[in-house]
Amino acid sequence: MVASVPKRLGRALVLLVLAVFILLPLAQTILLGYISTMPKTGMPIGSFSLINYGNIVKSPVLLASIGNSLTYVLLNVSLCLVAGLPAAYALSRYRFVGDKHVLLMLLTFRLTPPVALSLPVFLLFAELNLVDSPIGIGLVHCLFNLPIAIWILERFISEIPRAFDETAFLDGHSLPGFFVKMLIPAIAPGIAVAAFFCFIFSWVEVVFARILTVTSGKPITMAINAMFTFQTDVGLVMAMTTLSLVPGVAMIYFVRNHISKGFAVRV
Repeated sequence: MVASVPKRLGRALVLLVLAVFILLPLAQTILLGYISTMPKTGMPIGSFSLINYGNIVKSPVLLASIGNSLTYVLLNVSLCLVAGLPAAYALSRYRFVGDKHVLLMLLTFRLTPPVALSLPVFLLFAELNLVDSPIGIGLVHCLFNLPIAIWILERFISEIPRAFDETAFLDGHSLPGFFVKMLIPAIAPGIAVAAFFCFIFSWVEVVFARILTVTSGKPITMAINAMFTFQTDVGLVMAMTTLSLVPGVAMIYFVRNHISKGFAVRV
């Protein structure tokens, strides 16, 4: 018992050092967001205030970038779930030639570097008039995130016995009714996990966001990148960066219990 005390203290010290290492840059980012780092009228450099957040609210470009990001991310998540759930159910419940290789092929496509597909994606979306539009970014993100959604949902559906489906059909449920009334509530943790990963992968992606936004429709990642100039207002950049963290933190908070269940699924 006595020997375990130093061991616990050592483990706590390691965790503390790790937490400081991870959270220190984040704390510095949040703190700088409240500090004036450029000369402003009646506001000396180094002043602690909300002026940076006020400048964000007054900037139509920055506000539009936040709206663009939310638009394409929500579109991406919605399409991935709507298309991924039937596909995952088919891969889990039905057997057909090549069924074991379809999911592997989809995941292999997800491993393709986005840069390798940047030119054909740009040419295709230019023909469809989807350049400079958050809808275009949402569609291309769905293309890359859909395999992840299918893989996660397929694992959750496979954990449910086939008798669950058969009982529902014997009770008179149609396939759409079974999906809405029984399957979706049963795999709610899996849906939350899939939505979380699709959201995060889309929110932080920059390659297609840069390629598909030439003059307008820029997301928050590109807006932050454009703020780095010869005289960068560091406080404004950090304030914008802090705001960009809010949706992700909120997403983690609302699905935190489902994510823990998702990691417990047998693979």
